[in-house]
Amino acid sequence: PRAVGSGSEVPPTPSPDWSSGLSVIAATLPVEGVGPGARGRVAATGSRHTMGDSAAEDRFDGILLAMAQQHEDGVHQLVDTFFSFLRRKTDFFSGGEQGAAEKLVTDTFKHHQKLGAQVQMEKEVKREAEKKEKVERAVITEVKEKSEPEPKQPKIKELTDEEATKLQKEIDQKKEQESDVDGITANGEKPVENPDSKQAESESEGEEDEKDKGKLKPNTGNGADLPNYRWTQTLSEVDLLVPFQVNFRLKSRDLIVEIQRRHLKLGLKGHPPIIDGEMFNDVKVEESSWLLEDGKSVNIHLEKINKMEWWNKVVTTDPEINTKKINPENSKLSDLDGETRSMVEKMMYDQRQKAMGLPTSEEQKKQDMLKKFMEQHPEMDFSKAKFS
Repeated sequence: PRAVGSGSEVPPTPSPDWSSGLSVIAATLPVEGVGPGARGRVAATGSRHTMGDSAAEDRFDGILLAMAQQHEDGVHQLVDTFFSFLRRKTDFFSGGEQGAAEKLVTDTFKHHQKLGAQVQMEKEVKREAEKKEKVERAVITEVKEKSEPEPKQPKIKELTDEEATKLQKEIDQKKEQESDVDGITANGEKPVENPDSKQAESESEGEEDEKDKGKLKPNTGNGADLPNYRWTQTLSEVDLLVPFQVNFRLKSRDLIVEIQRRHLKLGLKGHPPIIDGEMFNDVKVEESSWLLEDGKSVNIHLEKINKMEWWNKVVTTDPEINTKKINPENSKLSDLDGETRSMVEKMMYDQRQKAMGLPTSEEQKKQDMLKKFMEQHPEMDFSKAKFS
């Protein structure tokens, strides 16, 4: 360049180009300009983007994730590899002015540290808002329940196991008394009981128990403790803990883990799989995950699609558990939202009613509607009517 208004040349001011060392890897890198001094060439091609640009910063997530998975010692090993690459293949540390490389790294770190702090703060604010909203809803619900008068005779009342057993005994005694009165003959004698009818009755009562015969009793987590693994469940998820009997510390590359919509496979490479089969029902693959714990066991988390059913097994080749003996804790029910909790409580109530031979909530509702209709129409004769 020439100075304005003079005929003498002004020597050019040296700038930290940092591009000379890139010729070593020019044949292997698709984009020119690794070091800060190469920003001129990148700008000329129109490919430079602003630091932290959300539209471009996730372009290389797939490549970086693949790199991260190969660094088993953690983030510090990944960062060390990246700086080793800049030292060996570029002039990042030697091509610019003194302190320029350190300033670039420091500025970039501070920029993303600030973004990370903002994200964390937003999460905290959101969590506090949800917590506050939950407390307010609980207070409103409690006030509403106290202000509303309790019904004198509720049509449907959920009973405990002890109350249900006591009620069933009273019903049986009442039926026996009625049958005794109806069975007295004209001469005042009671007819002899037929042993065959008694046997048939006991067989019909035990028919349902025969179907559940041989099924496992659920463990404390509503699942089962099997020889190769232990599994637990809630209405929305299933968790498996699979221990490996090996004399060395396992790493993720030693395992085969495949979670599909309705198929699960887990095993050690070079050995027969511990689990390999079709699952009881579909799961959300994108919300399911697995974790290697202490280099000795694998924890698999499965998210159910149908959140209103209990699984009687994880894969079809496993022994079944008796889902009728599952009794979720009340603390778990309290974690559900109002609508889901009411549905679960209704389902549990209907299950107990069926076990005692009593009408379910829907059947009771129909009976109440029919009774009301009969009271409103006394002129009609329902004595010969049959209802199902």
